Amino acid sequence: MAEKEKLLEVKNLKQYFNIGKSNEVKAVNDISFDIYKGETFGLVGESGCGKSTTGRTIIRLYNATGGSVLYRGQDVHEKKTKSELKDLHQKMQMIYQDPYASLNPRMKVNDIIAEGIDIHELVKSKKERKDKVQELLETVGLNRDHANRYPHEFSGGQRQRIGIARALAVNPEFIIADEPISALDVSIQAQVVNLLKKLQREKDLTYLFIAHDLSMVKYISDRIGVMYQGKLVEVATSDDLYLNPMHPYTQSLLSAIPLPDPSYERTRRRISYDPTSHGYEEGEEVYMREVAPNHYVNCSEKEYKQYQSNYNPK
Repeated sequence: MAEKEKLLEVKNLKQYFNIGKSNEVKAVNDISFDIYKGETFGLVGESGCGKSTTGRTIIRLYNATGGSVLYRGQDVHEKKTKSELKDLHQKMQMIYQDPYASLNPRMKVNDIIAEGIDIHELVKSKKERKDKVQELLETVGLNRDHANRYPHEFSGGQRQRIGIARALAVNPEFIIADEPISALDVSIQAQVVNLLKKLQREKDLTYLFIAHDLSMVKYISDRIGVMYQGKLVEVATSDDLYLNPMHPYTQSLLSAIPLPDPSYERTRRRISYDPTSHGYEEGEEVYMREVAPNHYVNCSEKEYKQYQSNYNPK
């Protein structure tokens, strides 16, 4: 079996913000994970856990406080020339959470999508530019004549498709999707996720998919990382995380997912997570340990042994 190609390496990443003179918020607090070419890595957690900040730091919208982000072995946060940054931004693109705020209301769709094409000088004529935009619109399920309209003329789902077309315009290989469906109606969410899966197959894309909806993340992701208060607490394959959730915070997230089964819903028990329940002693080492093959949990030595004994391969 061929070894998977590591596209992105996040190593001990830290992103701290100073609020006032003495209050420091550790939005991302020493996390590490890898993303392999062609896969979707899901990052989940409740609002404020640091998952969106992680995505924005990876793509260098924020400068990291500490640690490193390696893209194809090159550190994203090292000092770079304008040419190097331009090349990096072509390879890495972002789809934003709010399809209303992320599109310039004064620009026509044609110019919104072509903005990256113009910056990276990817076409040689106005006709080629127009053809490329129309091709992208069709790729994301919109019509060619939509190019001459303004964002306010579209629904939320259509605007998010325009955002996806804009990200695809520069032919990236890695896309960070930052809660791309959270602002959309439930009926539209599945359509957008299915579009992302289709594009991944057709264009050999790699995704970091950030969301708080675990059921949707399971549907699209190959592996999932669970974040809590700036730290990764569990990383596993999508199926294994659902079948064998080890960390109590992961268990609490899964217990909140409703199912279309009345008898199950009548007996469904919500699990509350109490971070003080671990009972760690002062100086006790707590870090990510491999409890089972490719299944990592942030835990102490005592918890590690307990999780190993409880693990049930299915």
